[in-house]
Amino acid sequence: MESKRPKRANPWVALRPDDDIAQCARRVSTAHQFFVDHRSPVDVNRDGRSVRSVVLDSWIRSTRKGVNPDGFARPVDLSGVDLASYRAEHPMSIVRPVVRKLLVEDAADTGLLVAIADEKGHLLWVEGDSSAKDRAQKMNFAEGSDWSEDTVGTNAPGTALAVDQCVQIFGAEHFIRSAHDWSCSAAPVHDPTTGGIVGAIDITGGPRVAVPEVLSLIRATVAAAEAELRLHLLHSPRPRADTALRLEVLGSGRPSLMRGGERIRLSQRHAEILLLLAEYPEGLSSDRLAVLLDENELDTVTIRAEISRLRKVFGSSNLGSRPYRLLVELGSDVQQVRRALDRGDLASALDAYSGPVLPGSQAPGVVDLRDELWARVQAALLREGDPRLLARWTTSAHGRHDVAAWQAYLAGLDPRLPLHDQVKAQIDMFDRQFAT
Repeated sequence: MESKRPKRANPWVALRPDDDIAQCARRVSTAHQFFVDHRSPVDVNRDGRSVRSVVLDSWIRSTRKGVNPDGFARPVDLSGVDLASYRAEHPMSIVRPVVRKLLVEDAADTGLLVAIADEKGHLLWVEGDSSAKDRAQKMNFAEGSDWSEDTVGTNAPGTALAVDQCVQIFGAEHFIRSAHDWSCSAAPVHDPTTGGIVGAIDITGGPRVAVPEVLSLIRATVAAAEAELRLHLLHSPRPRADTALRLEVLGSGRPSLMRGGERIRLSQRHAEILLLLAEYPEGLSSDRLAVLLDENELDTVTIRAEISRLRKVFGSSNLGSRPYRLLVELGSDVQQVRRALDRGDLASALDAYSGPVLPGSQAPGVVDLRDELWARVQAALLREGDPRLLARWTTSAHGRHDVAAWQAYLAGLDPRLPLHDQVKAQIDMFDRQFAT
């Protein structure tokens, strides 16, 4: 029996070799019109209006950002001498000779354009076929323009930066209509030391730009560009560890990052990621981090987006990629409790233990850490048997329901003291509650 045609294996590729380009163009155009008219993903993938999930997700983001489908890219606040100075100092200037050698030199009279963007989606250089360059000017695809996804919606360089992935955009998959006659393939370029995004490389042209071979060419060019960056940075000093960084995740307060004397409030997700990376100094892959963060497993695109947002808070030079890992020393209140327990200083451990680890988090990796730390503190208390410390623990919010601690507390009290009867009454109440 003849096997069924396999599903699209690579969601980042726009066209397969045997696709009917005209038919694909009509289908995508219908989907785009429907989405713009209704501003809703509902039914977009029915009745022949099918689009790839990466495109639909980008359309939704574009709508939420208020992008006008009839709008155009806008120039950034750089031109002339200012733009030239900015480009000369930008890391992407280091890789430009490689890009020109691999892509630009063969682009003349082909109808193709090669663009190099910075990490924000601003086009630094646009080179290639002169007639194509003139036509692209009509949609403001030019040096100094902002082609971030936040500004013009779905497009290869902007979306590649938004999702940190190689991506192709075919015709009407672009969110703005002025770009519907074009197709493009782009990929982000990463700093080989920190893993942070430093820019993107893009090929723009007709429909043939959206085939798998062009995406492979882009990937190969990015690999060469990152190798060039690695050589350039080989003798550069590595980022100095900021020993003043400290993560605070214990107790019911909002998690924070302390940088020197500054307190930076963190979202729970960012606190979870930093805590897990601190627990795994060897680093975590996207898949492993997703499992530790969510029992249902987050997708890798979501993980990349969260890491990208976290870099803005934690510092791009402080987080590495492939695997995700900390590049600086990060202290924490969890570490403080552990060190006190390791040296047998239970009183200091209780001082530092202001409550469970991220009590509102359901991330499996955090839950395991929370249970482990609580169990270590309880075990030390039971082993020590110090009535004063047991009194502190059993009257705290995180220890008042610890029956084993109450029993250890009772065992250390003089039966003749009134406090003995009070503690016994508390234990009896627990027994009645468990009995019912």
